[in-house]
Amino acid sequence: MDGGVAEKLNALHALLANWNGLKGFVSRADFAALWPRHVEDSLQMVPLIGSGTTTAIDIGSGAGFPGLIVAMAGGVHVDLFESNKQKAAFLREAIRVTGAPAAVHAMRIEEARIPPAPLITARGVSALPLLLASAEAMLAEGGCCLFHKGAGFEAEVAAARRTWAMRVERIPSRTGEGGVILRLSGLRRIRK
Repeated sequence: MDGGVAEKLNALHALLANWNGLKGFVSRADFAALWPRHVEDSLQMVPLIGSGTTTAIDIGSGAGFPGLIVAMAGGVHVDLFESNKQKAAFLREAIRVTGAPAAVHAMRIEEARIPPAPLITARGVSALPLLLASAEAMLAEGGCCLFHKGAGFEAEVAAARRTWAMRVERIPSRTGEGGVILRLSGLRRIRK
């Protein structure tokens, strides 16, 4: 990681420390392990971004994981969707402080009025079938989704396959025991 990215990540960490005390975006236990639990977990997505990808959408951005990290370290413009107004305000300040190539949309993804993107990311938002329904209209043709999932991901994939045809690549997480990043492509609804 180059020094500029490390500097931005450190600035995000400091900003989150200040805001977290007031708003509790990250639990106290998680904040103590912020770097491995959230930052490194998000950074492992960056090498998975397709070459030539210049825009992405992050669903349920929360405190910026993974979308803001992808923007800072991947050099991709990320539209961050966060319906919680306080978290959206934090994200706007984080973009201002870090200079990350991102924009905040304080709304649910279903209300989006932006063009579809070739990459959609999410982490800890909802079960895969619901997540795919949210992503459907915002994924550009030929695009892919990168979703962090925990140890129970196979049940979510099986449930999603009842409604969706897709290619599923499972990339083992380097930071979470039994977790993966699911790279989903060729997404097509087969049943309502």
